[in-house]
Formats: sequence, structure tokens, C-alpha cells
Amino acid sequence: MSPRGRGWPPAPEPLPAAVVDNHTHFPVGADEDPGVREGTEPLTVAEHIERAAAVGVDRMVQVGCDLDTLEGSVTLAETHPQVVAALGIHPNEAPLHAGIREVAPDGLDPAVAPRHETSLDDAVARVAELARHERVRAIGETGLDFFRGGERAREVQRAAFRDHIALAKELGLPLQIHDREAHEAVVEVLLADGAPERTVFHCFSGDAGLARTCAEHGWYVSVAGPVTFKANDTLRTAVREVPPELLLVETDAPYLTPAPHRGQPNGPYVMPLTVRRLAEETGIELADLCRRLTATSEAVYGTW
Repeated sequence: MSPRGRGWPPAPEPLPAAVVDNHTHFPVGADEDPGVREGTEPLTVAEHIERAAAVGVDRMVQVGCDLDTLEGSVTLAETHPQVVAALGIHPNEAPLHAGIREVAPDGLDPAVAPRHETSLDDAVARVAELARHERVRAIGETGLDFFRGGERAREVQRAAFRDHIALAKELGLPLQIHDREAHEAVVEVLLADGAPERTVFHCFSGDAGLARTCAEHGWYVSVAGPVTFKANDTLRTAVREVPPELLLVETDAPYLTPAPHRGQPNGPYVMPLTVRRLAEETGIELADLCRRLTATSEAVYGTW
């Protein structure tokens, strides 16, 4: 057996009904998964899809969130009928396109790449161009990340967030939000600018108060693997505040692998572990929850 932190997790028990992974990052434009650990054999997209289907995860939303993955995400959605795309410029990407190279509060230097020579306006314009494709079903991930952004970066993030909000409303598409240690600021921008009709808090990390705010405004809450982490009682309490019709589920693969496989690479096929934990926390029978999650996914992204 592979040691913890290496190797793909074993396939979990299949779900009793199909569900949709509404936020994942398949490898695009590279031969290997970005989150695969050393010594782990990478999987192709076709292998990911096959593994997922075998456990009841029959469709996915592929997220391209930088210039290097936008077009490839559309191509992937064209190639695989199980997949649709969401496109945006990640909030940690936006300052780099604006020429901001400050060391972030987490102490890490920014990872500058050739794509960052493109201006932020041009990067968002490329999102707008590709987002008109019929296989693109959402704008994002966009939002605010105050864990990674200093003061100058935060101002650029806010401006880019507003541009994405406007684009989502212009195109009539849902908005997927990245919110890391910026809950109040994200809500402030959404209320000031007017949130799109379908707004999703991807990988929800807020408390019960934020969950109640989402419920009040009809914003969707998408829950990922951290809900299974032992120390995450705050998130589990928040989940119990979410109306079932506003609940979504995701992997954010290849990251945030649910317990007991935390530290190993993640894929859509591992999502049943998160779904089962959601059933426990909400008190909804598992098969019924699967059907509700699928219905909500289609209400947000349409059918495919």
C-alpha cells in the first residue's frame, strides 16, 4: 500500500445515484496532473472520467483560471461530453497581470510566468471571448484571496472581481467565487455591484453567519473535501445552515482530498466521500441528497 501522501486513493463505495462535480481542475496543456505527488503515475482526463463514472460522479465542471488553461479547458469540454467549462482569471493571477510582484502575507514570492506579460484587461478580454462558447457554463473562479494578497494586490483583485461579475451578468452565466479569508469583502462587492442571478461560493470556507447570508440572497454554497477534515467543525456547522436547494458539491481536484486520504492527489472519483459526509451533516438520506445535488447543479449550469 502506498504511504500517506503518495499514490491515488482507492475508489470509494459507489453512490446510489449520480452527482455532478461542479468544480475540478483537470490537467490541461500538460502531460501530468499539477497536483500529482512525486512517484504517483498521472491519470489522463479519460481515465479520470472513467473512474468517476464507476462511483456515480457522471459529470464535471472543468475550471480554467489562468491564461494557460482557458482555451484548453474549452477544448476539453468539446472533446468529453461529460465535461463543461468555467473560465476566469484567478484572484491570485490578477495582480501578476497588473505588474504587482510583492511578497504575499503567506511569505511566498509570486510565481511569475510568461502569461503575466499580458495585461489584466487583455486577460479578462480573453475570458470574455472564450466564454461565449456553448460549452462554457460559468465565469470563474474569481473573487478575493486575502491570504495571498497584500494591500496593492487586493485593490487589483477587487477590480478584476467586478469585471468578472459584470461579464457573468452580460452573458447570463453563473459566477464561481474564490473566497479565501475575505468573506466580508466578497459580500460587500457582491451587494455593491449586484450579484449575478446564479452565484456560487466555490469551496465554501465560511462560518454559519456567511452561510446564512448566502441563504438570504439565494447564493449557492459548494462544499469540498475540507468538510471531512477532523478539525473543521466550523464548516460542518455552516453546512447545516444551508438550504438543501442551495447546496452543491465539488472536489477542487487535484487538491483538497477528503479524509481519510488527505495529502494524496484528488480526483472526481473521490467525491463520494464528501457526499456521504454531507448526507450525515444535513440528515438527508444519501440517495435523495444525490438527486437534489444533481437537480441543483443543472439549475445552475444547465444540462449536458
